Amino acid sequence: MFDIGFLELLICGVIALLVLGPERLPTAARAAGRWIGGARRMVSQFTSELDRQLKAEELREELRKAGDVGLEDVQGTVRDALEEAKRYEHMIQPPKDGGGSRPAPATRRVASPTQDSASSAASEPSSPATPPKPTSEPEGSEPPGSTAGSSENRS
Repeated sequence: MFDIGFLELLICGVIALLVLGPERLPTAARAAGRWIGGARRMVSQFTSELDRQLKAEELREELRKAGDVGLEDVQGTVRDALEEAKRYEHMIQPPKDGGGSRPAPATRRVASPTQDSASSAASEPSSPATPPKPTSEPEGSEPPGSTAGSSENRS
């Protein structure tokens, strides 16, 4: 953008030091840095927004093109399907002379959930209200310190 080399920056720094003095130079440098940073952020936001708008416009254009082509394809497909359905219409509809009606297909009766639970409760025997007590010791194990069943203590 700007063709400023190190020598030009050094000359600007010396002039700023002479004009502002050593007390005000750091404050002026901070303010200049904030201005430059704000300008850079503004430029980057502008370019990113411009890129977003260009991409959105490209997508709109692609959708317009795809929408036009897709509409014609859908219309043609629907027309073809209707023509094919008309060719096979006689297979689906009963004859108009009324001869030989077919019986309706058999249907299964589905029980409602309340009937299912009532019938299952009636058919199963009632279970006890309290579960059986678990055994305190599994078979073959003895409590610690017990020597009654130990084969080592028998002499």
